[in-house]
Amino acid sequence: MGSGKEWRALSLSTVAFTTCFAVWTIFAIIGIEIKAELGLSETEFGLLVATPVLTGSLTRLILGIWTEQFGGRLVFTVQMLVTAAATWGLTQADSFATYILAALGVGVAGGSFAVGVTFVSHWFPKARQGMALGVFGAGNVGSALTTFVAPLVMVAWGWEAVAQIWAAALALVAVVFWLFARDDPESIARRRAGRRPSFADQIAPLRNLQVWRFSLYYFFVFGAFVALALWLPNYLVEVYDADIRTAGMAAAMFSLAASLFRAYGGQLSDRKGARTVLYWTFGFSMIVLLMLSYPPTDYVIHGVRGPIAFSTQMDFGPFVFAIFVLGFFMSLGKAAVFKHIPVYYPKHVGSVGGLVGMIGGLGGFVLPIAFGALLDLTGIYTSCFAFLFLIVGMALVWMHLSIREMEKSARGVPLDELPELPEMQGFPAIAKPERVLETWNPEDAEFWETTGRRIATRNLWISIVCLLFAFSVWMVWSVVVAKLPLIGFDFTAAQLFWLAALPGLSGATFRIFYSFMVPIFGGRLWTTISTASLMLPAFGIGYAVQNPETPYFIFLVLALLCGFGGGNFASSMANIGFFFPKKEKGAALGKNAGLGNLGVSVMQFLIPVVITVGVFGALGGPPQQVSESEQLWLQNAGFVWVPFIAVATIAAWVGMNDIADAKASFSEQAIIFQRKHNWIMCLLYTGTFGSFIGFSAGFPLLANTAFPEVNSLRFVFLGPLVGALSRAWTGWIADKYGGARVTLWVFIGMIVAALGVLFFLSVGSFIGFFAMFMALFFFTGVGNSSTFQMIPNIVGDYVPRLMPELDADARRRQIERESAAITAFTSAIAAYGAFFIPKAYGSSIAATGSANLALWGFVIFYVICLAVTWFWYERRGGLLHDMERRRSGKPIGDAQPA
Repeated sequence: MGSGKEWRALSLSTVAFTTCFAVWTIFAIIGIEIKAELGLSETEFGLLVATPVLTGSLTRLILGIWTEQFGGRLVFTVQMLVTAAATWGLTQADSFATYILAALGVGVAGGSFAVGVTFVSHWFPKARQGMALGVFGAGNVGSALTTFVAPLVMVAWGWEAVAQIWAAALALVAVVFWLFARDDPESIARRRAGRRPSFADQIAPLRNLQVWRFSLYYFFVFGAFVALALWLPNYLVEVYDADIRTAGMAAAMFSLAASLFRAYGGQLSDRKGARTVLYWTFGFSMIVLLMLSYPPTDYVIHGVRGPIAFSTQMDFGPFVFAIFVLGFFMSLGKAAVFKHIPVYYPKHVGSVGGLVGMIGGLGGFVLPIAFGALLDLTGIYTSCFAFLFLIVGMALVWMHLSIREMEKSARGVPLDELPELPEMQGFPAIAKPERVLETWNPEDAEFWETTGRRIATRNLWISIVCLLFAFSVWMVWSVVVAKLPLIGFDFTAAQLFWLAALPGLSGATFRIFYSFMVPIFGGRLWTTISTASLMLPAFGIGYAVQNPETPYFIFLVLALLCGFGGGNFASSMANIGFFFPKKEKGAALGKNAGLGNLGVSVMQFLIPVVITVGVFGALGGPPQQVSESEQLWLQNAGFVWVPFIAVATIAAWVGMNDIADAKASFSEQAIIFQRKHNWIMCLLYTGTFGSFIGFSAGFPLLANTAFPEVNSLRFVFLGPLVGALSRAWTGWIADKYGGARVTLWVFIGMIVAALGVLFFLSVGSFIGFFAMFMALFFFTGVGNSSTFQMIPNIVGDYVPRLMPELDADARRRQIERESAAITAFTSAIAAYGAFFIPKAYGSSIAATGSANLALWGFVIFYVICLAVTWFWYERRGGLLHDMERRRSGKPIGDAQPA
């Protein structure tokens, strides 16, 4: 392989990537004209310019893998031709929806980065890969080309000419690349050997947490670069009243700095080390972003001789210089991140580089939308830079902590014994708590009594507190949406029920993924992260409700983010289950679930109180006027949780532990998808827990809609309270009489109670309506416990029959594994009740004017659950009939609520 071939591959790839990047950011300029034509809001404009970035980001992973499989020459050429066709098609769009659709096609240009990184890295040795990838990455200058040249073309011939010229140029580059590029040596060697890397082999490294850490770095250095390249022209027009040509040239200065110096960043990474360059990048970026995030402010100081007034504001010239400096350090950082990848993952550059590039590209999609939302919510233009300041701070802290862990592992105990500050040398050492439990055997009675119980109990109570606040945030919309019309939000009943239902949809979906997070991240770290994530919806709600002009789209996003709280349940239960011995696991999980569920009642009791008082004074914002004599501080529904979440997050990080051997692969658990009883229990638990969480979400709004003359919000917290306490206090009934028998009677009770709700709605009796709902909540709590009491007995019955080859010890492990997996999966499926029940109310009211149709649907569903319970488990000859009556001599077993 001669030097000429290396440089030809690098030159052609860089030109191709530059052209693709110019096309990828085309909406930064033509989007301004489209915004004016369609009269788009700031959020809609952010969505428009960010949509191509979404496609470009999501395609990076698969394009990187295809490049490893088929070679960069073929994939690069096809990708450019597809993008050129989509860009030409932009001129045929005639509405916001069709522009969004066309923008998705244009976004394929962004996937070129993963193709080029893989292709170029295969041509160069490790010692020169930093330089080579830095030169290739300098193709980001394509965005500067667009922001500099496109305004001139648009002023002369219109934005349609920009799309047509850029499409033709990209098609020409694709033809040149195909004719003059050559297959890389790695692809040729694989072709001759007759081997092609499988998809599974390529994605294997994605299990490493290190890959996701690199992705966060790139989310800032690249994602924020793309976002600012798209956002700055409009920012400069709005803030500094610049014309489009001046704004385009100023934004081009940022793009040039963030692109051209990438080659220099690659050389620095080769010479000084990528880690050092990243420290420079994050440190100086924080300084610059702190200055940029400070809004224009007027000050008045009450001096001795009278008021002293002055103002602070960053003028146009200093602003352009500041973003140039920011772009310079982003450029260095982009090269440094990708210097790591071929060094750590030389055989998986396509998949790892594709994932890192995808996450970075998603930053270019998410951040412009976030910028628009923050601007709509706060009215402060510099809020975008404040948000970036927080992101880069997180990246710097995570990088530093990871490096410290690597150093400790490499150097051993002596480094661990050094004080954090040199001034502390010689002082008595403070014992550090053992965060990772290398040895954990709760089944050993002596270990449990002397050491284990104390540690497990501490982790349990911290988990309960975190889970309680998670449930509170998850269900907070159930109270907030009932008050939105009173403070000026003109939403329809269907829209309000959508807001109440969406946290249930997202929470249930998050549960599926959260179930697997503890073995990957560790219980302590994941509990900390998942609890801290509740800050996002809490703050968002607090700001959104203060402005009646806040778009409905923002409320939909916040409702989905509330689902973080629902997802926490699955990971919390999975984590606590590892700490306790088998004989105490049921009680521990019962406390964790039952007391965590109390968060719904705590929220429904607390929110109606705090929204009537200015709890946070001026910091919380002004009240909303309901009438001449009544005011509400609805923002407190979000803000009130912030200090509690902060304390719980700190407690989780400081007080919880990880268990080193708490591992279980997905493949080991996936066998449950072949078990029919897994799906049957999903149905039954949806009938109990799905009803509990769905009624909790929809009860306040239903009561307010059906009985507007009653201030029902003072009482609705009692329903979830009854359900949570009945779950915790009635488990002994299922233990004594059998879970299937109790579940059968639970569904009979729920049918009667639901029919009672229908009757009292028809006669207009709030007392009867409320009493029947309390009965429903009570039966759901009893059923939540009894259904999960059934699971280990069901699994214990079929595993010996289906897997007779297992010895006693292997059979015990298999039963425990499948029981835990079914418990987690059914809890995730049942949580969708939090979405479907409020949505059913809304659809029923929209169609018929009342909730009766939905309630009749629930009655029919409970009849089905009753029949299924009887047929499969409780009839004579059913799976649990003899066992629960102890005719087979088998113990019923402990409940494992989840």
